[in-house]
Amino acid sequence: MEKKLIMLMLLLQLLSLNSLSLGQSSSIPTANITVMGLVYCDVCYNNSFSKHSYFMPGVEVSIICRFKAASSRTREMLTFSANRTTDELGLYKLDITSVEGVSCAAEDDKDSLVAACQASLIGSSSDSCNVPGNKTTTDQVLFESKMSNICVYGFSALNFRPFEKNIDLCDKQ
Repeated sequence: MEKKLIMLMLLLQLLSLNSLSLGQSSSIPTANITVMGLVYCDVCYNNSFSKHSYFMPGVEVSIICRFKAASSRTREMLTFSANRTTDELGLYKLDITSVEGVSCAAEDDKDSLVAACQASLIGSSSDSCNVPGNKTTTDQVLFESKMSNICVYGFSALNFRPFEKNIDLCDKQ
């Protein structure tokens, strides 16, 4: 269910980016990149979103991404790092717009975007759910648009847990 939520969220994000340029006026590619993910409270300590889990607003997340420049003549790597806070739906998002020299969805695979991204929990906004569970992820799903040179990276969800598992709540089927 968690992966379906993330994929639906990413697809909606990609569709909402239609206001961006549909073509490139120069021969140098310019990418528009969005990195996003969710943070939830894993109440039952099972590393998946259950009926007792809830999305966490106000959580601080660190994002680091490295992208290879789209040139066969150089080995340039562009690095972006930022801290983001989750919104009321537990979503964090980093928009990296107009990245010159990076091609998200090139026709030729050898020039395609080569990226390594990581998201890590920094701190919880909740006193009742503040023990890190899945605290770092590099697992991601990538949606690309060749027409607009848009890439949306969606991370697998991060989570915090309560100090103790509520056996009465979580062990009932």
